[in-house]
Amino acid sequence: MTDRASLLLYSLNYSPELTGIGKYNGEMIKWFADADIHTEVVCATPYYPEWKTHQGYKNFYSTEKDALTRVTRCPHYVPSNPGTLKRLMHLASFALSSLFPLLFACMRRPKVMMVVQPTLFCAPMALLLGKLFGIRTIMHIQDFEVDAMFGLSMGTSQRGALARIAFWCERFLLRRFDAISTISHSMLARAASKGAAADQLLFFPNWSDTDFVHPGVSGAALRQEWNVADDERILLYAGNIGAKQGLELLLDAASRLANDPKIRIFIVGTGAHKSVLQAEAHKRHLSNVEFKPLLPWERVPEMLSAADVHLVIQRKGAADAVLPSKLTNILSAGGHTVVTAEADTELGRIAATHPGIYSCVEPEDVGAFLAGLEHELEQASRSPTNTVARQYAETNLNEDAVLARFRSQLAMLCEGKPVLPKERQ
Repeated sequence: MTDRASLLLYSLNYSPELTGIGKYNGEMIKWFADADIHTEVVCATPYYPEWKTHQGYKNFYSTEKDALTRVTRCPHYVPSNPGTLKRLMHLASFALSSLFPLLFACMRRPKVMMVVQPTLFCAPMALLLGKLFGIRTIMHIQDFEVDAMFGLSMGTSQRGALARIAFWCERFLLRRFDAISTISHSMLARAASKGAAADQLLFFPNWSDTDFVHPGVSGAALRQEWNVADDERILLYAGNIGAKQGLELLLDAASRLANDPKIRIFIVGTGAHKSVLQAEAHKRHLSNVEFKPLLPWERVPEMLSAADVHLVIQRKGAADAVLPSKLTNILSAGGHTVVTAEADTELGRIAATHPGIYSCVEPEDVGAFLAGLEHELEQASRSPTNTVARQYAETNLNEDAVLARFRSQLAMLCEGKPVLPKERQ
């Protein structure tokens, strides 16, 4: 892409959000700007994962500009306790409030508009304006929100009329984008099953800064801050604390481990489900579970190195719809990890094709989870660095390599050429 072949990013989440989609969007736009590519962003006022407007921002329209990037932030409804209806209102409110900023951005004639799902509510207007102004459109799927909503019982059963309408609308919209990108091969296959054509599909995985996050960083200072003795073992969950994670499994495991004073469980982060989880941990008198706030990005490598075993926990049915972004940095740090995912998911496939990368265990099965923990603790006692995980990150998740490849694919899209074939991991 040249300087004139600008990218318009249309997404609910953006920097300075520290986790999830906002983090990756912010890093992507910075990478493009560093490559002297003009970019524009239409996004919401930052709110995630705390589910409240970030300090220093007002939930109203604002614009930030520098030589290469323009960011327009739009107000939206931010529920403090996002149940199904409130979450839908939250997504719809951004789609509505961003209509005119998106129109003005499209009038500046970017070459490519990238819409990030969630939220699918933004797709109809993006497609309409793309056609009107001759802009190539790409849907990047970080989360199949319709699947997540119905598959995780956040809404009506998939057999219901509402679900059938939602899946039909999703299929109708996906087929009308010039390209569909997503973060795993399983998710690419799911996009194809929803009607996306083979020549629409792009593999665009989440990445890690493997130079910044690496096994050589010391976590000793953070362990000291957390009053962790040298002979104590840290089990770490870090990230969004939401209902879909199913972190009650971690509390069940903590109950089983309560008699081992050398194991301490840290839950780092925030989210809509945090207060519920804290109340449940207090109710169970779990003194081996501690909650900590999110750390600034500069200290993330330190936190990753401080842990003996990392925990990536999801409910049944979630792993194929949502590939957890936290895993990329864990692998880059060479972490020992227990992942809850079915064997036939993307996470299961990676575990099978890269033995030793992490322990993949059945979701919502505390016995299997504890067995995985025992194995990973044993591996960590032999070597603090998981060399299989680190090698995988260097080969597949390097930020510069992932974004440079995606830039080339966008350039081909601008020229009206078929997108490049999907690579295999």
